[in-house]
Amino acid sequence: MTTDLGNSSMSLVAFSAVVTITLLLCVMTGPDRDDLDEFYTGYGSLSAMRNGLAIAGDYVSAATVLGTVGVVALYGYDGIVLALSTALSLMLLMFLLAEPLRNAGRFTMGDALARRMPGRGVRVTACVVTIAALLPLMLVQLAGTGQLMAYILGFSGDSLKTGCIVGVGALMISYAAIGGMKGTALIQILKIVMLLGSGGVIAVLVMNRFDWDAGALFDTAAAQSGVGSSFLESGLQFSGGPHPQLDMITSQFAVVLGGACLPHVTMRMYTASSARQVRRSMSWAVSSVVLFVLVITVVGFGATALIGRAAIVQADPQGNSAYLLASRAVFGADVSTAETLLFTTVTTAIFLTLLASVAGMILACANSLAHDVFASRVSELSPRREMLLARLSALAVGGTAILLATLVQHRSLQPLITLSFCLSASAIAPALVYGLFWRRYTRTGMLCTLIGGTLTVLLLMPGTNLVSGSPFSAFPEADFNWFPFTTTGLVSIPAGFAFGWLGTVVSGRRKAEEHRRQYEAVEGWILAGAVRRGE
Repeated sequence: MTTDLGNSSMSLVAFSAVVTITLLLCVMTGPDRDDLDEFYTGYGSLSAMRNGLAIAGDYVSAATVLGTVGVVALYGYDGIVLALSTALSLMLLMFLLAEPLRNAGRFTMGDALARRMPGRGVRVTACVVTIAALLPLMLVQLAGTGQLMAYILGFSGDSLKTGCIVGVGALMISYAAIGGMKGTALIQILKIVMLLGSGGVIAVLVMNRFDWDAGALFDTAAAQSGVGSSFLESGLQFSGGPHPQLDMITSQFAVVLGGACLPHVTMRMYTASSARQVRRSMSWAVSSVVLFVLVITVVGFGATALIGRAAIVQADPQGNSAYLLASRAVFGADVSTAETLLFTTVTTAIFLTLLASVAGMILACANSLAHDVFASRVSELSPRREMLLARLSALAVGGTAILLATLVQHRSLQPLITLSFCLSASAIAPALVYGLFWRRYTRTGMLCTLIGGTLTVLLLMPGTNLVSGSPFSAFPEADFNWFPFTTTGLVSIPAGFAFGWLGTVVSGRRKAEEHRRQYEAVEGWILAGAVRRGE
């Protein structure tokens, strides 16, 4: 009891210190004048290493940390595949989209798409899809804040959890509004360094418990899983569905394609000062994420091996507490002051991950609202007014996210995570691939891609077993499950590409030729690494 009280007190002090330091960083590094390039991109002043760490920080959200470790701990092999899919997603961004995105865009995804298809309609639609893809992820992080604080600090009252969501949400809005791109980048760097450092130490301690024998770790985890050898085989996570193997492939495809195109990650491409720097930045980002994947794989299996799958499910049916449970279990019964300090560092890293992840998402949505919607409506909007609009947009987006998070905090949040990745994979990914590489792609095709892909996901998602029809769904008391897969990707991803192709065909040969000539005029900008307009 005394030890738990000491841990809670130390964690509270650490959280307060992190909040103070990060706010100070935002104030010190935020834009000190009305300059859009400074607010939106930080002038591309970060080195390749720091920019790469910031990209990795944006990419690794709290849902990735807690959720992926939970899947590894509960489903073994399937969790490893999910963890590898997150790394593969960033590699896809690195090799296929990073340089063209940096060359085509300036501040937002709307810039990249409007380079091909100038016009307010494309920008407004891109903004709507950006918010639709990121808002569910924001709700997951914010709702998780209340649960994390309750677990660490030892309270259970709903009003206190709601208070944590509101307070932390206000901090996240402040980070985005005050710090801009450079301020949030420094927070992301601090977060990924703390996350990798503390997680690496936990992984080392886990391996040390098993005498650095990975086979012994896996065998013990399988024995403690309650499902035997199935824990080390494919399909356990989706075994309750009619098509487990196909469901697993579809889910991983949605993660790979969707994770690479989430707007708060792609916006980091615009902060690179050159095509060479974006390549070097992505190398650092991929290396960091691969190391993180190794860490969470060891920690996830360690959680199952040390405390058992049943205990993890009892603490949280989704396994989101597995990371913290493993961090505690690895120390054994007698916990020293140094081990208490290490556990506090782990919890502080997760808390900072929550703060930084939502701040980046709020910034991406606010930038898109201000730049793609409001600035595109007024031809001569001053930089001062646009920055004010961006900060007000951060307040509006953050306030909405806080309100919705308080409403969904008692529901399963997995459907929201899946919704974000499916929207990104089904609407944003086809639009970016077609827009950056297909010469005959038309404005009608682009709008059909963004709107059609989004509507397909929104239509199919309520029918999945994540929303109803299972004990772990968002509405376990109801059953309107009619779509036989966990994600919508099997239908919605091909549909997104098909809508783009169909919209282009319907536009007619004349329009296609016109857009081909427009693309050829900017092809050098997009593919050859030319200097961007405005630089």
